[in-house]
Amino acid sequence: MITASMVKELRETTGAGMLDCKKALEETNGNMEEAITWLREKGISKAAKKASRIAAEGLAKVIANEEKAVIVEVNSETDFVAKNDEFKSLVDTIAKAILENNVSTDEEVLNLTVDGKTIQDLIIEKTATIGEKLSFRRFNTLTKNANEVFGTYSHMGGKIVSLVKLTGNNMELAKDIAMHIAAMRPLYLNSESVPSEVVDKERNILKEQAVNEGLAESKIDMIVNGRMNKYYEEVCLLDQFFIKENKVKVSAYLKNHGVEALEFIRYEVGEGMQKKEENFADEVMKQING
Repeated sequence: MITASMVKELRETTGAGMLDCKKALEETNGNMEEAITWLREKGISKAAKKASRIAAEGLAKVIANEEKAVIVEVNSETDFVAKNDEFKSLVDTIAKAILENNVSTDEEVLNLTVDGKTIQDLIIEKTATIGEKLSFRRFNTLTKNANEVFGTYSHMGGKIVSLVKLTGNNMELAKDIAMHIAAMRPLYLNSESVPSEVVDKERNILKEQAVNEGLAESKIDMIVNGRMNKYYEEVCLLDQFFIKENKVKVSAYLKNHGVEALEFIRYEVGEGMQKKEENFADEVMKQING
């Protein structure tokens, strides 16, 4: 059964009209991902990728020393709590504990001990103190050698954070690239790092689009190749145009400075998580009535 909320979600994701979204869901038996593809094939949705609905609140944090960098996300239920000093301190504690220890899984992080208490215990304690559910969501680490440099950037007080590793020791350039990553949302380092299944799916969608546009069959491959290059410019860091020199691609900008980008990580708080929608007045009445 196709519900109004499904149509609403698809419309918000793709920007397509309500009737087109309803038709897409009907044609794909309510499968959201297939409906997005259906709309794109028909040329109704131009979205290159599904936009993640930013839902959960909280903070992301990135810290680094001479050899290692850590990026973490810790969630709260409300943005009000995310701005709470106790919550910020908890995020700092978790990030520092990861930086100072060799861990590779979430479970290992939660079992780390700080001042005689595990991270898990600290989260439980802060949940009780603050009165709102808190949760450690994810982390990543990067390591570097003496001939490499980290660039970090935090936007909107920790709503978006980014981390990049470059060759050389130009810290100012590294920070600029981290800022670009935060702003432009690349998904991959370069076109070679895009998974083959993602490339195949995108190419098939673009080919179907070209067919539906009535383009000459002899020109379709050339057109699809051109549109794939545009896709790479959207999702690949090195193919994007640099925000501070918008006529120069990131790859060329780095080459002009004699450095290479090796790895990057970008966190946006709540990306990919579904937010629980509540009627505020109803929620207040629930609390009053106990």
